Amino acid sequence: MKKVAIILLGTLLSIPAFAADIEAGKAKTAMCAACHGADGISMIPMYPNLKGQKAAYIEKQLKAFKDGSRQDPTMAPMAATLNDEDIANIAAYYASLQ
Repeated sequence: MKKVAIILLGTLLSIPAFAADIEAGKAKTAMCAACHGADGISMIPMYPNLKGQKAAYIEKQLKAFKDGSRQDPTMAPMAATLNDEDIANIAAYYASLQ
């Protein structure tokens, strides 16, 4: 019985606490549009396109900017204002664009 409880706990811990909300993510992207474009396609070559990127990649990068493991003087303060739900929502929004 103890093994079953551990397996169930491990399964529950691997399930995200919330499902990403694409519309909420879209609402949070106004600050992103200045550099990455209103539709996630940057008009400035030095800024990456976000449209169609995998959500996991965008989440990883935003979390890295937030925790300081990736350094950028522009992105770090923007990412610092986001919580995990915001990050997941923004990532889902850009990933949903085709």
